[in-house]
Amino acid sequence: MGEQTKTSARIAGPREAGEGGAPPVNDSAFARWLADRAGQVLLQVRQDTGYSDGKALKTAGDQAAHELLRAELARWRPADAVLSEEDEHSRTAWIEGEPTLTRPDRLDANRVWIVDPLDGTREFSEEGRDDWAVHVALWTADSSAPARLTAGAVAMPARHCTLATDHAPAYPPMPLEAATGGAIRIAASRTRPPAFVTALAEEIGAELVPMGSAGVKIAAVINGDADAYVHAGGQYEWDSAAPVAVALATGLHASRIDGTPLTYNQADPKLPDLVVCRKDLAPRLLAALQRHLPSE
Repeated sequence: MGEQTKTSARIAGPREAGEGGAPPVNDSAFARWLADRAGQVLLQVRQDTGYSDGKALKTAGDQAAHELLRAELARWRPADAVLSEEDEHSRTAWIEGEPTLTRPDRLDANRVWIVDPLDGTREFSEEGRDDWAVHVALWTADSSAPARLTAGAVAMPARHCTLATDHAPAYPPMPLEAATGGAIRIAASRTRPPAFVTALAEEIGAELVPMGSAGVKIAAVINGDADAYVHAGGQYEWDSAAPVAVALATGLHASRIDGTPLTYNQADPKLPDLVVCRKDLAPRLLAALQRHLPSE
């Protein structure tokens, strides 16, 4: 372990963070700008807080990135609604007629920013790990874009890399090994890969590539470092909206594991499963998935 000195984190306040000129007008470029700003704040939190108290570091990171994203969206996109993981009641499903619930504004909004201030909180709190990310996506009700995701950015600050829809990466080429009959690579949780994913990999002759953060796993598919990401353990919309926006802009396949389209800004923000992969691999993978899905 490195230096454990614990100091109070210096986090740029909302007004300070917005200084330095106006952000891009274009929504995709704005998403990149916003994710990068939150990423810089998170790097500063890591530096100032240290790693001796992982729980405190996770809390400080979540809070700092959430506050920056909320403040900048209120400043530069005040008419838009926001769904953030760190919002109070963010996980609560809206049920029509339930008297104890207040209908979220986002359900009547035309534009909703779906953000995960810190994806891969565990990895963020571990010194030396770089597989954590910031997600910023824009859902637009009247858009014809796939999943109605019109902009997205995935910042991976510790890797000094941001993937976004303003300059979508080129479609990843098929690896020579896979093209010549070798194993394909499936990005999987490094701490708790689902049993069905292991069984799936054995059937189709795939290699599991462990890593943290849903955004980093999908980024690995986008970059060609993995061929697929499969998840069926229960996620929320903010876990995948931004990386799926970039994956779709790149030309990759993204759907529920039964092949139906992904949908966002739903009354219930849970999005229990998804698969992201190269298009040529999707028919084979979806067919195999039907034989290995976990029981309800």
